[in-house]
Amino acid sequence: MSRFLNVIPVADAVAEVIRISPSPVTETIPLESSVGRILAAEVTADSDIPGFDRSVVDGFAVRAADTAGAGDAIPALLHCTGRIAMGRQDTTGIFAPGTCTYIPTGGILPEGADAVVMVEYAEEAGDMVLVKRPVSYGENVLLYDEDFKKGECVFSSGRRISAQDAGVLAACGCAAVTVAKKPVVGIISTGNELIPVTGVPGPGQVRDANASMLAAYLTEYGCTPRIYGIIPDERQAFEAVLARAVPECDVVLLSGGSSKDDRDMTAAVIATMGEVLVHGIAIAPGKPTIIGRISDKPVFGLPGHPASAFVVLIAIVRPLIDRMLGVPHPIQRTEKATLSINIPSQRGRDEFVRVTLKNGTATPLFGKSGLLNTLVRSNGLIRIPAGAEGLEQGSTVEVILW
Repeated sequence: MSRFLNVIPVADAVAEVIRISPSPVTETIPLESSVGRILAAEVTADSDIPGFDRSVVDGFAVRAADTAGAGDAIPALLHCTGRIAMGRQDTTGIFAPGTCTYIPTGGILPEGADAVVMVEYAEEAGDMVLVKRPVSYGENVLLYDEDFKKGECVFSSGRRISAQDAGVLAACGCAAVTVAKKPVVGIISTGNELIPVTGVPGPGQVRDANASMLAAYLTEYGCTPRIYGIIPDERQAFEAVLARAVPECDVVLLSGGSSKDDRDMTAAVIATMGEVLVHGIAIAPGKPTIIGRISDKPVFGLPGHPASAFVVLIAIVRPLIDRMLGVPHPIQRTEKATLSINIPSQRGRDEFVRVTLKNGTATPLFGKSGLLNTLVRSNGLIRIPAGAEGLEQGSTVEVILW
């Protein structure tokens, strides 16, 4: 018990978290189910894309030199030899000077043509086409292998797949992709004062806000949350739910019960069932946070106040999730802003301050640590490093967006 509330710097706590992070586990899933998942293997093009010179507009395939000097007053007159059919190679021979042919978007550029005039800048007159604007070599054409060459890396591992990424992966022949398996994160709420969300609080009671908040964040971040409900401050019940959650989850979050008060038994139970690695971090809010391990599974004791729990989730737990997902850089969104006023801070701890963000300006939203309204009235957090005694008005800050 001697390490309990032996406060360490945030950087040391994160290093401990990284040390105990489980390695990513992979699985292969259908492409259509991959949006939001993290690639666990590099994807390369299985062929040259495109495999032919193709038009990117509806228009007329031409030799660019034949359109030199064309304009509304003196258009270039070209003989139209026909139309290019979609999905078919033109076999009529080499494109002759002074000729053109209609080509749809995606059509194969005939041999000898080197550009496409958009239909907006051409006018048909029988079998003649009046070109009213010159084009340069390669204009409105996607050249052979200009997009991706066969064997070229399309996406590296660690990329979160977007809807547009799925389209590119399909074009590269990927019907299925290898991704990081979603970490299963158990959420256990502790405290005699807690009641379910559906309950009506009596004197001294509060609804369990943390479980829903943590689960929502973890779902959005790429995890599978598993909620175990509310556990009273009774050691036997606490040990029983941990004994059930640890085998079923990759990580366990304990909400509440991390303070120095002797009746809060989180650290003692973790120490009995496994080991306590950290109890106390130089972070505000969230100082009494616990980092432990049971059966090689990371276990965190988070503060009971939702704002404090959320800060610890972002600053301390998130690096572990990043490692388990195999992402090289945090998925957390950030935005640069200018600080509107001075913010004082106590040297020796990392302080996270809630701010509103408007027109590139970050304004601190000060309030008591237990207030919930600052979570929804703010847009995110700014971090004041432990070595600073605050931030000055006009400073450029990085806002960690909610």
